[in-house]
Formats: sequence, C-alpha cells, structure tokens
Amino acid sequence: MSEMSFPLPDVGEGLTEAEIVAWHVAPGDAVALNQVICEIETAKSVVELPSPFVGTVTELLAEPGQTVPVGDPIMRVATDGAGQDAGAAPAAPAAVTAEVRDVAADAAATVEHEEPAGAVLVGYGTTGAAKSRRRRGGEPVLPRTDGVRPAVAASGTAPGAVLAKPPIRKLAKDLGVTLSEVEGTGPAGEVLRADVERHESQARVFRNRETPQPAAEREERIPLKGMRKQIAKAMVASSSEAPHVSVFTDVDATRTMEFVKRLKTSSDFAGVKVSPLLIFAKAMLWAIRRNPEVNSTFTETEIIRHNFVNLGIAAATPRGLVVPNIKEAQELSLLDLAKAIEQLTFTARDGRTQPAEMANGTITITNIGVFGMDFGTPILNPGECAIMAMGTIREKPWVVNGEVRPRMVTTVGGSFDHRIVDGDVISRFVADVASVLEEPALLLD
Repeated sequence: MSEMSFPLPDVGEGLTEAEIVAWHVAPGDAVALNQVICEIETAKSVVELPSPFVGTVTELLAEPGQTVPVGDPIMRVATDGAGQDAGAAPAAPAAVTAEVRDVAADAAATVEHEEPAGAVLVGYGTTGAAKSRRRRGGEPVLPRTDGVRPAVAASGTAPGAVLAKPPIRKLAKDLGVTLSEVEGTGPAGEVLRADVERHESQARVFRNRETPQPAAEREERIPLKGMRKQIAKAMVASSSEAPHVSVFTDVDATRTMEFVKRLKTSSDFAGVKVSPLLIFAKAMLWAIRRNPEVNSTFTETEIIRHNFVNLGIAAATPRGLVVPNIKEAQELSLLDLAKAIEQLTFTARDGRTQPAEMANGTITITNIGVFGMDFGTPILNPGECAIMAMGTIREKPWVVNGEVRPRMVTTVGGSFDHRIVDGDVISRFVADVASVLEEPALLLD
C-alpha cells in the first residue's frame, strides 16, 4: 500500500491554472479507475477529471472555489498500485485528452475503443494505439475496468446518495433545486435534466423564476476569473482592435414561420427541434456562398478567406456566454443542421461545451429574439469578420401591395470588421440573409 498524489493536469489547451468547481469524492471514499473525482473550471469550459488510481482517498488538497496552478497536487490516494503501468511515476500524465470528457459526459455519441493489453486509464492513453468510432444514439461503449463501465462509475454515488451526473448536479445548483427532493425517472432512479426542470416547475432553464429580496450588503465583490474573465478579455480585444460597422434591416418573416410550421409536422423532422434559428442559419450559409468575403480572418500581413464554414452559435449558459461552432456547416443538409444546432444547444446548457468545440470558428450568429429583444449590435467574436443577429419575430402592421396587413416581422443584421469588408459587401450579405427569411424557397436553388 502506498500513497499517490494527483497533480492538476493540463487539459490540452495550454492551461496554467484552473478553479476547483466541485468534488465528487471525500476523504475515506473508495475510487475506481476513471471515476470522475472533481470538476474544474478553466477559462473556456468546465472539465471533469477522472481518477488515474484505484484506492482510497486520504486527503483533498484544494477547496471548491480555489484556483490551483497546473502541476500542484489536488488529491492524495492510498493505493496498492492497481490500474497503473509498471514503473509509472506517482503523478498523473500532463495532458487530458477529449476522451476524459467523453467518459462522464451524457454524450449523444457512442465511442468504441480497441483495448490494448493491461489496465486502460481512459483519457490518459496507453502505449498501444487506440482508435475510435462514433455513431449517433445508444449507450457509450467504453473500456471496462473490473467489470464496471466508467460512465457508470463516474457518477460517484454511494448507497443512499442521489444518482445524477455532474452536469445535472450543476444544473440543479444553478436553479436552486435540492437533488434529494427530485424524483429521478432515469435508469436505477437516476435524476435527469427533465426531472430537475419539472421539479423547478418552469418550461425554460433560463427564465426568471421570482424576484429576489434586496441584498443585505451594500456591495458585492465578485472575483474576476474563469469564463467571465476570458469573456471580458476577448470582448475588449475585439472592440478595440476590429473597427466594427453595423447594418440591419426589417424583414417580413411570415413565410419563414409558415415553413417552420411545415417542418415541425414533417415525418423527416420528427423528434428534432425546429425553430426560425434553423432557417436563419441556413440563410447565412446561402449568403456566404454569394459573399465569401464575410467568412474571413484579418491578420497584420494578410486576409485569410475561409472556404469552409465553422458556424458559431452564441449560447447563454449559467456560466456565461459561450460560442461553440458547427464544423463544416456548409456540408450539412437542413435536417443535419437542425440536429447539430439541437445537440450544440443541449451541450451548452448542460455546461459540457469543450474547448475544441469553441475553437476555429469562422462566423457567428446570435439569436437575441429568444429574450424578447427586437435587435442589438453584437461584438465580433475575436478572429472573425462577421456576427449576425436576429431579433424576436412578432406580428406587426406591414405594407403588402399597397395595403397594410398583419405580418410576422423581425429585424436582422450584424456587426462586421471594416478592415476586411466594405459597405457594399456588408449590405449585400445582410440583404441576402433577409431575402431567404422573406422567401425560404430560395434555399432550393
């Protein structure tokens, strides 16, 4: 029996420090290989860390809310060495790959691995080659350790404890829900997202629930760290470096609303969320083909025009604004784009968006209409030339063939980097997006 230390690893994004969000083990708890032991918050996302050891927790060396430098020990475990390669140093490897997040995340994809001989520490790799294949739907198929799937062990529950994955626990905390009071409807009584939302008796996660009482303190001082610090830094850099110019126009979106209604009743789109945002996104892709200049990046020596579209979707989460992007969106059909937007939204709301999903975006859309706003002037995502926004769609008087009629009207437009594009390109691009919202049949061209 020996005692091993687990240092905070670099999760593969050049991390220098991270905040401990929550522990899922306590001193005296037995831990299994790959069991999620804690969540850490980096500047970009919340990441779940699995245990590289089999043994018993003897000490937690960092408190929730504490910021820890990479390499500093955060936990000690008494172990007999099981689950480690012979001769391994008593420290976790330096990098955690994306498979770490796959172990405990409630993912929609299935991952199958070719297992090398010996113990397999998910996320840290082995000396053997690994290959993976993803398919939609189904339960994750992951390497086994002593007969238990890591995804199951990752819940970290003990007899009498509430069975819920870390993202669901965080959701409950954000909504002020006590998990022990929630009736779980998942396998073995697991508490699901829908259970938390149902208990909270609200249709939407981010809708205001009640007006709080005035705070007793005259002031609150909130440390600037994690994602909020990163957002502030990125927005200041974007607004000061890129000369923003904004253009917007009102649009008769009546036919778009009719099109959305038809898609919702289509058997092809059964079980898939369809909203005006889908048509807006598809209109963006159509307009980019006609105005490729807007899908570019400015550098000090050149303008890089991207002939692919990694379409960013700005998403409000309890932790702040995130902008994951749909890779190679220009290749997707309308149905596949709807599925991609739905999965991206669910992942963001569960707090499971990973750094790789937010990297390398080329253009962004934001839907402020979901908050009841008519329009705003968004700030560019750093490194991108354009961000488009769509306001709420509401019935308004509109002149049609010389007569005033009630129509479903919205406002669309955006902000652009004037170093890359001039007013004529910007105006044509916005007009093209608007024309599709007015007549979705243009997407058939």
